[in-house]
Amino acid sequence: MAKKNKRRAWDGRRVRALREHLGVSQNALAGELGTRQQTVSEWETGQYVPRGASVTLLGIIAERAGFEYEAASRVDEGHQKEEAGHVGAH
Repeated sequence: MAKKNKRRAWDGRRVRALREHLGVSQNALAGELGTRQQTVSEWETGQYVPRGASVTLLGIIAERAGFEYEAASRVDEGHQKEEAGHVGAH
């Protein structure tokens, strides 16, 4: 189950939040991941999503930095359900 948690979706918002949490530029994060700055930019804008080794590395970097992206995911899911409930009530 731990492996499944590490593979949680890294959308653009979470990639950017991690980068900002680290206080680094797109270029610096790209260097840590062994990818191009353009790739990080494309993730952040939602053109593409990280996959493969990049997902694993993002998880490792997040864990070492104390970045709790899984907790944010649960909050987002709850918020989306709450909003869906309000939409039906109108």
